[in-house]
Amino acid sequence: MAIHLLPCFLLLLAALTATAAAAESTNATSCPDTCGNMSIQYPFGIGPGCFRNGFEIVCDGVGGGGRPVLAGATTTPIPVDRLSIRTAEARVMLPVGWECFNASDDVYDWSDGGGVRFNPGGAYRISSAHNQLVVVGCNTLGYIESQRGEGSSGYSYAYYTGCLSFCNDSGSAIDGACAGVGCCRVDVPPGITDNRVNFRAYSHKERLGFSPCDFAFLVDRESYTFRAADLRMDRNRTMPVWLDWAIRENVTCDEAKKSQQGYACVSSNSECHDSRNGPGYVCNCSMGFEGNPYIADGCTDINECERHDEYPCRGVCRNTLGSYECKCPRGFHSADPFKETCNLRFPLAVVIASGAAGCLFIVSVVVFVWLLRKEKRKTKEYFQKNGGPTLEKVTKIKLFKKDELMPILRSNNRIGEGGFGEVYKGFLGDEPVAVKKPKNVNLADQFTNEVIIQSRVMHKNIVKLVGCCLEVDIPILVYEYVPKGSLDDILHDSREPLDLDQRLDIAAQSARGLAYLHSDTITTILHGDIKPANILLNDDLVPKISDFGISRMIAVDKKYTRNVIGAVSYVDPVYLQSGRLTSKSDVYSFGVVLLELITRKKASDSNNLLRNFLDAYTNERRVMELVDSEIAVTENMELLHSLAGMIVECLDLNIDQRPEMIDVAENLRVMLKRSQSRRNEI
Repeated sequence: MAIHLLPCFLLLLAALTATAAAAESTNATSCPDTCGNMSIQYPFGIGPGCFRNGFEIVCDGVGGGGRPVLAGATTTPIPVDRLSIRTAEARVMLPVGWECFNASDDVYDWSDGGGVRFNPGGAYRISSAHNQLVVVGCNTLGYIESQRGEGSSGYSYAYYTGCLSFCNDSGSAIDGACAGVGCCRVDVPPGITDNRVNFRAYSHKERLGFSPCDFAFLVDRESYTFRAADLRMDRNRTMPVWLDWAIRENVTCDEAKKSQQGYACVSSNSECHDSRNGPGYVCNCSMGFEGNPYIADGCTDINECERHDEYPCRGVCRNTLGSYECKCPRGFHSADPFKETCNLRFPLAVVIASGAAGCLFIVSVVVFVWLLRKEKRKTKEYFQKNGGPTLEKVTKIKLFKKDELMPILRSNNRIGEGGFGEVYKGFLGDEPVAVKKPKNVNLADQFTNEVIIQSRVMHKNIVKLVGCCLEVDIPILVYEYVPKGSLDDILHDSREPLDLDQRLDIAAQSARGLAYLHSDTITTILHGDIKPANILLNDDLVPKISDFGISRMIAVDKKYTRNVIGAVSYVDPVYLQSGRLTSKSDVYSFGVVLLELITRKKASDSNNLLRNFLDAYTNERRVMELVDSEIAVTENMELLHSLAGMIVECLDLNIDQRPEMIDVAENLRVMLKRSQSRRNEI
């Protein structure tokens, strides 16, 4: 009797299995697979029975305009804008943490940013590869703490990390800079499970006007750039944060495979990998397959023959399961058909002819190699001649290859020409640069001198040297590009309108740059050729001193150097007579620049501007007759007379009576402040 019942039992079992499979298929096809414009793939899912535990997605909204959010968040929806099955990553928008201060320097309101509970199922960890912790504010220590109760040695949390942000005044913070002034940032370790932040605040009483709150938040390191305006950012702002997810039910792949129950890598062509961030594992399709390893038959074979860029074949391609074959057709051959073209097997006569052609080819290759070596030897000789062994030891500059700069050195890119050489504008990547090509091949020492000097100079009012090229007969310098041209262009060619404040600001900042060369560098640097053409301006009229071709570094125990030549109209007469170049020589040249700045007349013109100015100053102080009419107004009289007096001091033939450049810079700063205060009062 039992034998007769066994076939019936097997038929019933088969029917039940088919019914369950049909139900599973129906349920799978009934699950929504998109929300808004995002594809939702298992283990993620929307609705009961459509997701694995911990991977529920809620489609916030209806119709095609829905927005995917993480399920289980208690305070506010957590939007999801990226889901990747292949990399086991998700990107979400998380709120920032903040605290705000009142006039009594007390915290009157705060949010730790972590009350949203984005990780109730434990599937997610904050990605240490993509994210960083950013603290924005003045005088605050912001830090993140994660996994309460898992700490040791008296700590409440398993993970802590943070940084300190400081501000001296409202102008301390600078756009794009996040190195501790107004903003700081720090990498986060693996294992972080939430975005809860905390603060240790310092006094804000003097800073409430520009930084009433402190902020701390996790953010994708590629998606946030600090702006000074962020000191007053919207407290409801959210930041993009990458999450690493994994199947957390089992600790490792081996344990999951042994138990089999709930093992997630169900596709027959899938592999299991232990999670790199926290416990658990992730699934990937095996090599040669793609798709979703978390569903049955989800990993499908890749047809490599249809993807020529990824899977090369120069012969006949045939797809195989998980791989592909590449062979030459009959009558053709190739040493490696994956990389080399298949060639026809020629008869003997053709082979002989081909051999002759091959010989010619070999001769051509030999000649080519000889020419290449000759060019390489010449390049090495140029490198030696242009000071390469010396400049290789100079830090903070880049040595460019000739081929990198040749596309820039075209006539249509030329933007200027001076006594030292020609200047071209171009781009290296996205960075605009000015490429300076000297005219005289005998200026190698001068070229090396300019590189060494500028490699030691780091100041906002000094043109930055990016690097140089030594592989050509005439060595080449690469500078930052200063877009507005020179002070000489603005004063005498374009004659752009300039009020007194603008002129004083240009003068004050130029003087600060020169004072830095004279006083604030390890070795004193004398420019030797100060003139309006060597003071460049950016779009905000910030001046930058350029052209160090005839500069010299003066050791502490020396008083002067010899044989330095500059533009005669601006050169110190004492230097011309004695051959002694000192810091006071630059002061004299700068005095001539100041004179051009207020008169808008060239010192090199035949009307002898310097003599007329000195005569006017000593003759009842009739200086205002020479001053540019644009600034020669009644309210500027006092300042202009003070400025004229300082110019006279700079032009004094007794070098001991001339002021130091640092004193000139300070006097100009005070004059600018007086002028601005007077205008504000008006």
